[in-house]
Amino acid sequence: MICASVEEFVAALPPMRAIAGLDLGDKTIGVALSDLRRQVATPVEVIRREKFTLDAGRLLALLEARGAAGIVLGLPLNMDGSIGPRVQATQAFARNLEKLTALPICYWDERLSTVAAERALLEADTSRKRRKEVIDQVAAGYILQGALDRMAHMGRGEQA
Repeated sequence: MICASVEEFVAALPPMRAIAGLDLGDKTIGVALSDLRRQVATPVEVIRREKFTLDAGRLLALLEARGAAGIVLGLPLNMDGSIGPRVQATQAFARNLEKLTALPICYWDERLSTVAAERALLEADTSRKRRKEVIDQVAAGYILQGALDRMAHMGRGEQA
């Protein structure tokens, strides 16, 4: 189920289960997971993309193994808020994923998440090679943390 809002997403989630954040790229999918109370996002993995069925299978197996109850998918809007080809590709990915899982899916505006991730990795004095390896999962963490912070401000962060 693709939710129209964060509020609808929260209403569809069972209590005390982690949620996943995804940074969908052309070559990789960055994955982050929350704690059970949905307060902290932690980058966990980068899935190298091959074709949708393989990518979705690996992703859903990972989410099942980690007990994820929902998916926050970064929506790559243009800086002016308009929709471009990357948004359309992300929405197509979500529609195809929706056919394979009952997990609720929510979009989250991911503008500048990769910039923020890059800045954090630079501040941590991470090597260029290591940054390239982990940037997508760190960006997924920023996407998920933004959604978690919004959920907490809704007053349902712990119960949701």
